[in-house]
Order: sequence, then structure tokens, then C-alpha cells
Amino acid sequence: MAGKTREFLKARYIIEYSRIWRLRINRLAFVVPLVAAVVGVWAFVSWYGEAQSVTARVREPGQDDRAPAELSGSAARPERGLTIGSGVPAKLAGSWPQFRGPGRDGVAAAGERVARTWPSGGPEVLWRTPVGEGHAGPVISRGRVYLVDYDRDQKEDAIRCLSLADGGEIWRYGYAVSVKRNHGMSRTAPAVEGKFVVALGPKCQVHCLNAETGELIWKKDLVREFGTTVPPWYAGQCPLIDQGRVILAPSGGEALLVAVDLASGQVVWKTPNPDGWKMTHSSIMAVEVGGVRQYVYCGSRGVIAVAADDGRTLWTWPEWKISIAAVPTPVVVPGDRLFFTGGYEAGSEMVQLVPDGGEIKVKETFRLKPAVFACEQQTPILYQEHIYGVAYNGQLTCIDLAGQRLWSSGAKAKFGLGPLVMADGVIYCLADETGELVMAEASPAGYHELGRKNLLDGRDSWAPMAVADGRLILREGNHEIEGGKDVTEMICVRIGPELGAAAKETAEAGK
Repeated sequence: MAGKTREFLKARYIIEYSRIWRLRINRLAFVVPLVAAVVGVWAFVSWYGEAQSVTARVREPGQDDRAPAELSGSAARPERGLTIGSGVPAKLAGSWPQFRGPGRDGVAAAGERVARTWPSGGPEVLWRTPVGEGHAGPVISRGRVYLVDYDRDQKEDAIRCLSLADGGEIWRYGYAVSVKRNHGMSRTAPAVEGKFVVALGPKCQVHCLNAETGELIWKKDLVREFGTTVPPWYAGQCPLIDQGRVILAPSGGEALLVAVDLASGQVVWKTPNPDGWKMTHSSIMAVEVGGVRQYVYCGSRGVIAVAADDGRTLWTWPEWKISIAAVPTPVVVPGDRLFFTGGYEAGSEMVQLVPDGGEIKVKETFRLKPAVFACEQQTPILYQEHIYGVAYNGQLTCIDLAGQRLWSSGAKAKFGLGPLVMADGVIYCLADETGELVMAEASPAGYHELGRKNLLDGRDSWAPMAVADGRLILREGNHEIEGGKDVTEMICVRIGPELGAAAKETAEAGK
């Protein structure tokens, strides 16, 4: 009897134990999906909020070929749009119409003339104007200065048109976008051709405006349309206008490169992106090899060149890539050569493009270690078969086309990550932390300084400069005073041979 009781109790224990575990399992079956659902909702809300902050914009009737009734929804914030100012264009014909000037090579037009001496007080400052924090360089066309700026108070990108005569604002076009301080807030230069100006904002919104009136012609959101991932430190790519088209590298799931009709905004061709390249801070360069015009881009997985007529891939070069941040643009060198340079231990490289039947082969000519020559941020300048750039140690450096370093500016002439431009055989280089502008001869014989003057007070003065009509435009990266008030400035100085009032007084005093 006792044995049967023990068996009975044992069986009841097993049954009860099994029942308890079934209850636990059932609860888990209910709780796990519930937790997953909560996590999913949270992830969606977080993603949706970020997506809105990244790509919020107003859709306009006809923008995507839908009927106006389908476009009645409003964005989180309406665009401020166009604001007209009191500025008047200067009666000047000089041009610096895009990133790195007329030839996209950092050199002013052939007719530009500059003075090789400055008065004791430095070059005459013609005007100053406040700008937002950032590194976006100005461009110049038909007496106007164009700039991509950021308004922290309004939380919007501002495409601005100023007078080259006095810096007065002619118009501005603003659109809502949330951008946080991240080593500057805007960092791209617009491109101007004819009546069009095209600008790419920090979070990859592209706007084409009437260059005279500021009225919107078309716009695109690269994140929404092509699946672009906004790069770290925001977009640094400057649009290229070529053959009536805007050439961009969205580097998203829908396209690696695209050509957009300048007048209409219609996509002309798209280059597929099967390997998932991401957008870098480097800008596209046009080059012709074997009679074929092509666009060269330093992307996240190497270098790619596509045909200008239809966007087909012509060649890739995976041997040159920078894992952290590819910034400098390819430098076109005579003899079907390209020069690449970059920071983060990348160094520099020269390659030869060799037409081979219907293909183009890429061959390395030389590779330089960072200690020899490497430009982390500013694209170097090719001038009379020599390359000039701000090297890894912050010094202005000259190398020949065989990769031999000829000279450096020395410890007393350091520029950090500051920009440089060239006009009339003279290099202008800006020290990024001190705002000191240096003028030096562009000569392989050695570093010969012609003048220097502190012109800016702000830090991180990395914006590319612009030259036209004997004027040089430069800007601070950021400059704050007590209380956090932003007093960053962009200034215009006279560098032409024509003497301003201050220079005339100095000249008279010296007689």
C-alpha cells in the first residue's frame, strides 16, 4: 500500500510540475511577442522621427509626376522659401562659378592679375558679412556671390546670394532641416551656370534656383529618391555642372552616380550601385581619356569612372580608398594621369589611364607615404607641372610629377587644414586656426613668401576661397564669444593690382 501511495504522489508531482511549466511557456509565448511588438513600435517611431529630421521637405505639384490632389499633405515645417534683400549685383564680369574655380582646379582665370606686394596694413578689406558656422566655400558669377549657409536660429539651410560690391544680401532661399554642430554645419560650394545655381545641403537636399531671382526651379532629396546615407560630418560633395547636366554621386541603393537635366531636374541616367558604395566628402571631376569624357569619383570602396553620355561604368580602381573620410578631389594631370591624395595614413598616388581597345586600364605610377605628401582635407593644385598642397604636417609643400618633394614652407609657415588658391602665379594660403593669410610665389625653386596678414579671428577656417575681379573671398569656420553668440564672418579683400584707399596712402607715404 505504501508503495502505491509513493507512486501516486510521484505521478501527481510530475503532472503538477508539467502544468506549471506549461503555464510559464504560455506566458512566454504571450510576453515575447508583446515585447517584440513594443520594441518594434519604438524602433519605428525613432526611425520615423529621424527620417523626418533628415529629409523633411515640401513636395510640390508635378515634382514626381503625380496629380496635384495627391500632393496636398504638408511637411513637418513649411519651407521659408525666398526672401528678397536690398543688395545690388556689382558691375563686374569675373567668375569663380564652382568648387575650385573655372577649371575646377583651384586656379583663377588666365586673365586674373594680382599685386605681389601688400601695404603695411595688409590687403584692403572691402566688406565683411556675418555667416553661420561652417566650411562652405563661396562662388562668384556676374557680380554676385553665392553661398550655402546654415541659420541656427531658424533651423534651416540658407542658399544666399550677395553683392560682390559690398556683401549686401540680394536674396536668400531657406528650407527647414535640423543640423547639429559637427565640426561645422555647412561645407559645400554651389555651382552656377547661366541662369541656374545648384546647391547641395548638409543632409543631401539639392536645390536648383534662378541665379538672378532666387526662385525655385526644381529640388531633389537624395536620401528619399536614391537611398543616400548622409555621410559623417554631413555632405561635403560639391555639385558639378557639365554639358547641361548636374552630375552627383548619391551613392545609394538606387544609384551610385546620376546625371540630372539642369533645366528640368529630370534624371537623364543612373549608374547602378550593386556593391553598396556610400557617399564620401569628395567631389566629382570630369576628364577625357581616349576621346571619351568621363566622371571620376573617389567613393567609399575605391575610385570609379563613368561615361558622361550614359553613366555606364568605364573603370574602377579599388586600390585607392580611405576608410574614414575621403575628401580631396582627383587632380587631373596631363598625359591621361590622375593624382589622388588623402589623410588618415592614405598618403598619395599617381595613376595612368591607358586606353586598351574599348576599355581603360589603370596603372599605378607611384605611391607616396604620408610623411612625403598627403593632403587630408584640401585638394592640391597642379601648376606648371608641379603640385602644391597643404601636407600632413600643415606646411605648404611642392612636389614634382615624379613624386619627389622639392620644398616645404617650414615650421614658421604652418596652415593646419587651411585652404589654398592660386592666381597669376601666386598662392594664397589661409592658416586655419589663426586666420592668417599668406601670399607666396608658386615656384619649384623654393618657398618664397610675399606677404602675410591676420584677417580672421575664428577657428577651423577650412572653407575653400574664391578669386575674381582682383578680389579674394574667405570665411571663418566658427568664432564664438562669451554667451555663445555666433559672430562668424566672411570677408572680401582686394588682391588685384588696383590700389585701394589704404594702399594709396601707404604708397604716397613711401615716396
